[in-house]
Amino acid sequence: MCLLTLRFIVGMGLGAGHVLGTWFLEFVPAANRGTWVVVFHCTWTFGTILQALIAWAIMPVLGWRWLIALSSTPCFILLIFYSITPESPRYLCSRGRTADAQFILERVAIMNNMALPPGILIVGPQIRSDDVVDVETIVPLILSQDSAATDVCMSSSISRSINAFRTLVSRSLIRSTLLLWFVYFAFCFAYYGIVLLTSELSNGARRCGPVGMHLWQQNDARLYRDVLVTSIAEFPGLILAALLVDKVGRKLSMGAFAFLCLVSIAPLAAPLEEGLATVLLFSARTCITGSYAVLYIYGPEIYPSSCRNTGVGVATSLGRIGGMIAPLIAVGLLESCHQKEAVFVFDLVLFFAAVACALFPLETKGCQIQ
Repeated sequence: MCLLTLRFIVGMGLGAGHVLGTWFLEFVPAANRGTWVVVFHCTWTFGTILQALIAWAIMPVLGWRWLIALSSTPCFILLIFYSITPESPRYLCSRGRTADAQFILERVAIMNNMALPPGILIVGPQIRSDDVVDVETIVPLILSQDSAATDVCMSSSISRSINAFRTLVSRSLIRSTLLLWFVYFAFCFAYYGIVLLTSELSNGARRCGPVGMHLWQQNDARLYRDVLVTSIAEFPGLILAALLVDKVGRKLSMGAFAFLCLVSIAPLAAPLEEGLATVLLFSARTCITGSYAVLYIYGPEIYPSSCRNTGVGVATSLGRIGGMIAPLIAVGLLESCHQKEAVFVFDLVLFFAAVACALFPLETKGCQIQ
């Protein structure tokens, strides 16, 4: 019960990880946002590879408790940087702290050898849209010759939360929201499913049977090797995503990666020798990582800043549900000798995800974060 409680707390902390991506997007120029966010996404891959190496070295000798202890070390290191991390200027403006927001913007400009537009940062009223009513909003802007507004933020925390969700399901965003929810679910389902398929399909000695028959694999060096190899496969996916996302657009990149992942998984429906299975899993991991990296960019871009964090947070939560269901397919069906059915489910989900990417009404390539 204690471990279950602690795992719940850990999940709450990790579940807020999307906030970091939303915060990062606010400081990246629109013209290079795709490339830089993919580079930022590389930290996930470095962590995955490092975790595989640590597990390979620690698990057979010291067990899972030491593995968890060492894995939590980066979280404590992260606390060191908390005090020097700049706050979101948009958040500061929503709280009326325009002086603090102005100071951060000036620091960013100095670090980039640039200068802010002439004027002062103020907070003024913003006209409400037809889809969102009875909610007071504010907008931070730099007074210049064209008086261009740079952002829209909510004025109160309660009305901000209510209105953010209402904006997600408004007439102008409902289609994008529903499609984004499904794509997050599908990509997360496929990503964690492929990770689990690695341990099930890359082992030539695998037998159908109850879970207990496979516990020996926890100390099998072959399992750690295969997980490490397929984790390295994420780097080609990130490189391809960085090259394509700003050239061919977000929608086409996501759809193409999802389709190629489908093609890579399909042959796994038949029994294959270990080397070929590993190659196919490597390819699938490359493609699903590329699609996820592009989605990481596209998701925040389709929403205005007033509901961006809420929109991405809800979509990410639905994605986690996909991650929860993945073991039932990748492990449950395979250990019941239903390999074809498991692969069919993953391919079906990826197919509908590719279709959903094509149905998105908005291409955000080169668009400014509002």
